[in-house]
Amino acid sequence: MKKLALTGIAALTIISCTTTSSTAQNTSQNKTVGENISDNQLMDKVQRDALKYFWDYAEPNSKLGRERYHEDNIYPDNDKHVITTGGSGFGLATILVGVERGFIPRKEAVKRLSTIMDFLSKADRHKGAWSHWINGETGKTVPFGKKDNGGDLVETAFLTTGIIQVREYFKNGNAEEKALAKKCDELWKGIQWNWYTKGGEKVLYWHWSPEYQWEMNFPLQGYNECLITYILAASSPTYSIDAETYEKGWTRNGTYLSDKEKYGLPMFVKHNGAEEYGGPLFWAHYSYIGLDPTNLSDKLIKNYFDLNKNQVLIDYKYCVENPKQWKGYGENYWGLTAGYSRNKDGGVGYDAHFPQNDHGVITPTAALSSFPYTPKESMNFLRFMYTQKPEFIGTAGPYDATSIHYDNWTTPRYLAIDQGTIAPMIENHRTGFLWKLFMNAPEIKQGLKKLNFKSEKYKIK
Repeated sequence: MKKLALTGIAALTIISCTTTSSTAQNTSQNKTVGENISDNQLMDKVQRDALKYFWDYAEPNSKLGRERYHEDNIYPDNDKHVITTGGSGFGLATILVGVERGFIPRKEAVKRLSTIMDFLSKADRHKGAWSHWINGETGKTVPFGKKDNGGDLVETAFLTTGIIQVREYFKNGNAEEKALAKKCDELWKGIQWNWYTKGGEKVLYWHWSPEYQWEMNFPLQGYNECLITYILAASSPTYSIDAETYEKGWTRNGTYLSDKEKYGLPMFVKHNGAEEYGGPLFWAHYSYIGLDPTNLSDKLIKNYFDLNKNQVLIDYKYCVENPKQWKGYGENYWGLTAGYSRNKDGGVGYDAHFPQNDHGVITPTAALSSFPYTPKESMNFLRFMYTQKPEFIGTAGPYDATSIHYDNWTTPRYLAIDQGTIAPMIENHRTGFLWKLFMNAPEIKQGLKKLNFKSEKYKIK
């Protein structure tokens, strides 16, 4: 099975494949926690659990995040050794949360992160960008599709966010930590963002392949999960893009704005292929592991936090309304995003769930990674998961896909791109830790200024 990247919802029609089905087994480690557990203890627990994906179950050689980790040890595509670039970026942020919270020793983390940066420096790169998938044993590109066998600029952006956060966290530390920060800095400066304008067009392109060149032909135009790609490209001290590329490319010359509402909540922008309700909730997560949307504005958007909060609340209100009458949907059980899914025959597939593509499957990362926007609603979901649904919890936290409607169906499997956003976004809600690291990086401040972003919080004017 292959997880397909999503930027527009048009891709959904090709995202589904059958592997094996699995109904949850209530194993010894999946005991409910006590009803009297505090909110802080619950957040600690799910952050610690999600960390295991990238600490205990990392690919052994590279130490990066596997594309997928299956507790049942069934890998239909024999891809246990394949690492994912974007999910690994979220994994770097997750490891930093682990260090900051004392879940893992700082010295061990520095050693692990140094191994990761050494691997990335030797892995295949395509004009500085990494491919979506990499062989964790060899560093060679693993094709994501026939013509998708080169650089993946969006996945590279997610990875780079983590690399910059690691640099910022350790840059003033001891000699070993400073050496790690230097490795991060060199990796970041080696990415040729402007190459991905296809010869100077005023738009970024997602893919470039040495073999197929620009045949994937996928321009990055908003609104979806890709905003961070433009922020990083504008911030690069070595291979930068200009503000016109952002305005003409990402904002479609300003035409991506929307005056539509749902449940009385303004949409602000046209979500690609999902204008009525908004897209899968990962669109409110992936770019915002580092980019702090709090009172962040640009020429067209007054407050990115409101944009994201409304997308999440619309998803929440849809699940509470539950027009398709799925059993279990409600205030404690909600959240639609991309991830593993239940096929009609009961097998395990992959889909991008959102209100207009709702199949009765709730993906826990959707609500959990939305903590900054909906702390009350997300906490209700977290408490319900850990106190009422032990069959949905595995060794690395809540499983990737769940369905109360289909007799508490789940699959004992995880995806890096989903599990990796949980600890970082909860930490951004709790302390703003990762936001501060990223937003205070000197190049990021300059890049945001270049694109006419403003943030009083970080003195970006």
